[in-house]
Amino acid sequence: MSANLPPLSLYVHLPWCVKKCPYCDFNSHTGQEIPEAAYLEQLKKDLLADVVFANGRPLRSIFFGGGTPSLMSTFFYQDFLGFVGQHLELRSDTEITLEANPGTTEADKFAGYRDAGINRLSLGVQSFQPAYLETLGRIHSGADAIRAVAQAKQAGFENFNLDLMHGLPGQDVKAALSDLQQAIDLSPTHLSWYQLTIEQNTEFYRHPPVLPEDDALWEIQQAGVELLKDAGFAQYEVSAFSRPDRQAQHNLNYWEFGDYLGIGAGAHGKVTQIIEGQLSIQRYRKTRLPKDYLNATYNLQPQPSLRIGEETIGPQDLPFEFMMNALRLTAGVPESAFQQRTGLPLSDLTATLVKLRKQGLLQEVRLATTEKGLLFLNDVLAAFAEE
Repeated sequence: MSANLPPLSLYVHLPWCVKKCPYCDFNSHTGQEIPEAAYLEQLKKDLLADVVFANGRPLRSIFFGGGTPSLMSTFFYQDFLGFVGQHLELRSDTEITLEANPGTTEADKFAGYRDAGINRLSLGVQSFQPAYLETLGRIHSGADAIRAVAQAKQAGFENFNLDLMHGLPGQDVKAALSDLQQAIDLSPTHLSWYQLTIEQNTEFYRHPPVLPEDDALWEIQQAGVELLKDAGFAQYEVSAFSRPDRQAQHNLNYWEFGDYLGIGAGAHGKVTQIIEGQLSIQRYRKTRLPKDYLNATYNLQPQPSLRIGEETIGPQDLPFEFMMNALRLTAGVPESAFQQRTGLPLSDLTATLVKLRKQGLLQEVRLATTEKGLLFLNDVLAAFAEE
């Protein structure tokens, strides 16, 4: 059965932070003592409930996100990854990423993470400049970020990502490129370089900062992409750049419409099953608040689970769902991937594909945007929402 199913990943959510950043709309919580041992045991139960969806597939990747996963001890990851290995297949090339905040890292922790089996780090730098870090509510300094990279390398991490923002309040092209150059100089294998956006349920939404004008944002974007290209980074996704063969496998699996188990407070998952010979794709979510997640008990039917909601993606929604992910990739995906991942014939999209290709927004032989189409990605996706 697994031969007809997409690759499988595992996402694990750690919802605690030292401080909530004003731009953050993720499920993160501060001012609480972290019940590490209890959370570890609940994660194990959560994973056991979802193992049924693996159907014998190995894990392409594991991603520990948050919150701030680097607040957890090295023992936490040693214990949990050992448990994962008992119930799901881990391969030698399974990518295992941990998000880390430069303000919560220590050299001995990095070594412990490496010993536990984590083989990739994602460091939330955002900026190296004091004024911007203060505006963003970060608890680390630029020096902390540089030190964290040095510690990671010393611990044996040669595959790591740096998260960096641009379009910050008061930021011009020179300041944005200065941040970007500092990140490049640290020799990461991957850079997530994305524009600050104001999301609902954030402090910035309630008290919006003054962001650069659209023309300035466009100039920053164009200049930054050129700088990254000159430094040997290829843009393979809207806001992701990597050295050759260093794309984030976990995120690639999302964008290629792969499956992922989601465990932890507020985690989301997507799973594909074969029912009566047809693909059935389901999304689900877990209890959001840490206290509720920790106190939750199993639903006994149809499977023991900490899920609080689930839905099957109907054929009328699948084209948009698929394209919303696949078209983020600059190279897109082969046309054959649509039927492989959704179970629907590509002929269902013929009229839309013809229209978008005539407009010069989609490439001819792949499901991929042109350079023009990438600039108008929301319009391209809207066409598939009308399918």
